[in-house]
Amino acid sequence: MNAHTWLLTNLTGGGGLPSLAASWALILVALLTMFVFFKAPLGLSRTIDNTTTWIGRHAAWLILLAVLVSTANAIVRKAFNISSNSWLEIQWILFGAVFLLCAPWTLLSNEHIRIDIVNALLPKRARDAIDVIGHWFFIVPICLVMLYTAIPFAWRSLLQNEQSTNAGGLPVYPAKWLIPIAFVLLLAQGISELIKRRAIMQGRLADTTSGGGHHAAAEAEAERLVKALAEEAEALAKAKAAAAAAMKS
Repeated sequence: MNAHTWLLTNLTGGGGLPSLAASWALILVALLTMFVFFKAPLGLSRTIDNTTTWIGRHAAWLILLAVLVSTANAIVRKAFNISSNSWLEIQWILFGAVFLLCAPWTLLSNEHIRIDIVNALLPKRARDAIDVIGHWFFIVPICLVMLYTAIPFAWRSLLQNEQSTNAGGLPVYPAKWLIPIAFVLLLAQGISELIKRRAIMQGRLADTTSGGGHHAAAEAEAERLVKALAEEAEALAKAKAAAAAAMKS
């Protein structure tokens, strides 16, 4: 048995080259995650956050497209007694795409489900520890496991040119490829959150209840500008009042 065969059999469970690639990707990303937590600059986190925000904002519009397709499909079916499995399936794919591609944006915005009642009662050091443990030992491993299973899953579907089992349905492999793509993005955002949490713990980045990091910094800057404008308006009003009083005297 040569080295290549041994790797395919023992490291991938016989899953072939896609599983081999997923295995090595899992190992490399695990090492990369440890590296970025201790060494990665905030610039990398900012780039990931900007990318996540751009993808999330654009992917969210697919909900509107899904609604329009669903509405048109319902009207055509009721008015002309015409229906198509492809139009039904595109609704499912669009909804799935929004759910998968917007998950990293949800994590970035700190809109994911968490027990805030308990979290708010804990000291800051405990909250920081929970965030680090949650990202490092839950989000990152789950993403790696999903990539390990999803890449061969989507790859086989592509090679087989897998089609819907419904008459007149759509190809299946584009929807299946959304899974590894989404978990790559979620993994990247998880790494970004680790980078930001390290900076927050070191006092180099602001932390707020809205999620901390660059999002918190933007919120803090907005609050500062609002406060500055309010103070400027108050000072202008006092100056006008003083000028009016001087003119009367």
